[in-house]
Amino acid sequence: MKQTLSLRIGQHLAMTPQLQQAIRLLQLSTLDLRQEIQETLESNPMLELEEEEISAEQDLLTQANEGVTAPEPVTDASIGNESEDAATSVDSDFEQPIPDELPVDTSWDDIYQPASSTPTTQNPDGGNWDIDATNGTSETLQDHLLWQLNLTPMSELDLIIATAIIDAINTDGMLTLTVEEITESVASFTSQNGTGIDAEIEVESDEVVAVLKRIQHFDPTGIGARDLGECLSLQLMALPNDTPWRSKAVELAENYLDLLGSRNFATLKRKTKLTEEDLACVVALIQSLNPRPGTTIASEQAQYITPDVTVKKNNGRWVVELNGEATPKLRINDNYASLVRRADNSPDNTFLKNNLQEARWFLKSLQSRNETLLKVATKIVEHQRGFLEYGEEAMKPLVLHDIAEAVEMHESTISRVTSRKYMHTPRGIFELKYFFSSHVGTSTGGEVSSTAIRALIKKLTADENPRKPLSDNSIAAILADQNIKVARRTVAKYRESLAIPPSNERKRLV
Repeated sequence: MKQTLSLRIGQHLAMTPQLQQAIRLLQLSTLDLRQEIQETLESNPMLELEEEEISAEQDLLTQANEGVTAPEPVTDASIGNESEDAATSVDSDFEQPIPDELPVDTSWDDIYQPASSTPTTQNPDGGNWDIDATNGTSETLQDHLLWQLNLTPMSELDLIIATAIIDAINTDGMLTLTVEEITESVASFTSQNGTGIDAEIEVESDEVVAVLKRIQHFDPTGIGARDLGECLSLQLMALPNDTPWRSKAVELAENYLDLLGSRNFATLKRKTKLTEEDLACVVALIQSLNPRPGTTIASEQAQYITPDVTVKKNNGRWVVELNGEATPKLRINDNYASLVRRADNSPDNTFLKNNLQEARWFLKSLQSRNETLLKVATKIVEHQRGFLEYGEEAMKPLVLHDIAEAVEMHESTISRVTSRKYMHTPRGIFELKYFFSSHVGTSTGGEVSSTAIRALIKKLTADENPRKPLSDNSIAAILADQNIKVARRTVAKYRESLAIPPSNERKRLV
């Protein structure tokens, strides 16, 4: 085989480190981008934050406008005067006369207020403390129950049983193990561990039930129930004796909870011998209870979202802006950059040159990310102007290909931009992915967004007659009257995605 040389012309994409960095920054969320910027600031001395100098300049400008005079120089005399004043104030506090007896209805703190009694609301940096972090609690449901258990006098065996019961309670407050399983676990624990309990003493199921009854009197009410009926009964029995319909509600929760779940009100009226108005009062009392009492203690902390872009209406036009507070602003340190010499190949100069080049690439990648995000968000707002004006029912069909053609980018780039990026609108904060939805055809040849159909289904079920809820076929027929061709199974799929129960479970008494 003869070897020859030939020339070929072709195109290929080279993934340079700069391009890889730009793509990686593009798909990062705001939180991940902040972490990336922080790591870059720590590793690259050429980068610095702009906020420090800007805040210092603003403080100086504010002082100049308000006529604030510069602080006087600190001298030894001034220090001595300040210390004498402080000592005088402290001595005057201790020289207050102490009465022989305090009034009966007062406490020591009401008469004498210490100088540091006022809680501080600022951190050492001068800013306010985080109220959520100060008032927040990391206490779990088990910790709350164990705290109450330590205040309850019990024998050593009962404490072991109570601890096993608390460990078997989930975050909803329900008991996940049966009495027999708890009895077996406690018996195996006492036989295998040196607890000081006589080995001949057998743990009986009745003793486990007795300890369980004591735990069910702990806070929150309804804790440690073995099923939903018992949970509701415990909460009902904790109500005052003169609570209207309490006894009937206990009877319904213990015996006919399945009929209430299936909305079989006709059978309920026959079983309980109640009229429709009285049954409605009983059901209302049961619905006021908490079926998951443990969530009042083991509640998750709120997760706050920082929007990447904001949308406002200015002079009749929707304006899209980047959220300047989402990410810190960076710049190149002029002092370090001035140390770089062109012809110097020393290790120190090479280190500075490499870091300077990486800093420029990083700033360029951040700028490219912001420009792409603003461009995509602007096109989305132009397409979904009806949603901003009228709500979800005016949402238009939109796919990634439509935005990709409008901004002349690839669909994969649009997918990276819209993933985990959020937009703050007058109607709330939404992920950019929220504005993309499939379409359903109409009888007139048009298209309707699936988001708009979900909004219509939600509106129809909210305005329906609670005695005769709309079935999926009825909803499909109503949408067909509005020229929207939707099958019954499609209505059922959209209804389930909205967490709306079927018609038989939505039926209720008025």
